[in-house]
Amino acid sequence: MRSFRGHHPGADDAIDHVSGDRHGRHWVAAVAFATGLAVSIPWASRAGAQQQAQGFAVERFYPSAPGAGWFVMDDLAMRGGIGGAVALTGGYAYKPLVVTDGLHRLGVVTDQAFADVGLALTYDRYRFYLNFSHPMVIGGEGGTVGSYTYTAPSVDAGKNPDLITDVRVGYDVRLVGLSGSPFRLGVGAQLLIPNGDRPDYDTDGTFRAMVRVLFAGDTGIYSYAGQLGWHIRSLDDSPTPGSPLGSEVLFGIAAGPRFPISPAAHAAIVVGPEIYGETALHSFFGTTSTGLEALLTGRIEGTDDDRAQLRVKLGAGGGISAHFGAPEWRFVAAVELFQRDTDRDHDGISDSRDACPGIAGVKTSDPKTNGCPVTPLVP
Repeated sequence: MRSFRGHHPGADDAIDHVSGDRHGRHWVAAVAFATGLAVSIPWASRAGAQQQAQGFAVERFYPSAPGAGWFVMDDLAMRGGIGGAVALTGGYAYKPLVVTDGLHRLGVVTDQAFADVGLALTYDRYRFYLNFSHPMVIGGEGGTVGSYTYTAPSVDAGKNPDLITDVRVGYDVRLVGLSGSPFRLGVGAQLLIPNGDRPDYDTDGTFRAMVRVLFAGDTGIYSYAGQLGWHIRSLDDSPTPGSPLGSEVLFGIAAGPRFPISPAAHAAIVVGPEIYGETALHSFFGTTSTGLEALLTGRIEGTDDDRAQLRVKLGAGGGISAHFGAPEWRFVAAVELFQRDTDRDHDGISDSRDACPGIAGVKTSDPKTNGCPVTPLVP
């Protein structure tokens, strides 16, 4: 017997319609999947390429040794017997770290305030000192620039303190000249002991050192000082925008007139600019690897030699080249108490009251002969 299946047009049309709908849905799903995959792959690739910036010591204002006169430069005026100085320095910097990839700008560190306490011991032409810096405020913005992600620092002395950043231990010696001479030459060295947190942009997390050649002088009413040095820095986070590039060259100059207030007051006012900066050795004086800053400074200081003297300093300025840690603007203030008894001829009479400071003599009640040797009477 032969089987026979009849032809049913309506049923065949229904079957074809159902099959077409199923294939259509499959095509829509496939297209949607392919589109999602094509979109997600670049985003996944970009996300995978993002790198986290690690943070570093962004502060480029390195206060001079306690008792050194200028804010950054050193007057090399150590003299006399055992003396010393205590200094309290505070300051605020606006936007010391702004990074860019050419299209976007991000203020990673927009506000930075600090207080620095320094202690110094001097003898003759030598100085040994310590500096302890306390970050009071470090704040900024987090975000992404290029392929790097930055986390905003968050330091607040009251709510989120970071008590002490890198501690500085320093030693200076004057090699040429005397205090008050037209030209003085010296050398100095500093060791920075790491302390703090890299994400807060107040430390590199590694030891650093500075070696500097120092020069200074006084001629007429004018005083000047300068430096040229090497910042030995192992941290090199290139090509992260705004980050250190290893060791750097330090440079700076300061100059200004000195105006005595009055002979009786034993005090003077010094006004003048300080210009200083640094550039990375790996990109010498490159646009984004060099920071240059200027401060207009003024100070009033005691000039007596036989008792403790007070110095008050104020300075304001900003970045001439606001890169590499130089802020858009900065304000600093300092108070110093220093003691430097000067007695060049070692006769027990301070130079400021010695009528013959280069020749040992005797103490008298006459200012014209006090400290001078006794002249024997000729018969």
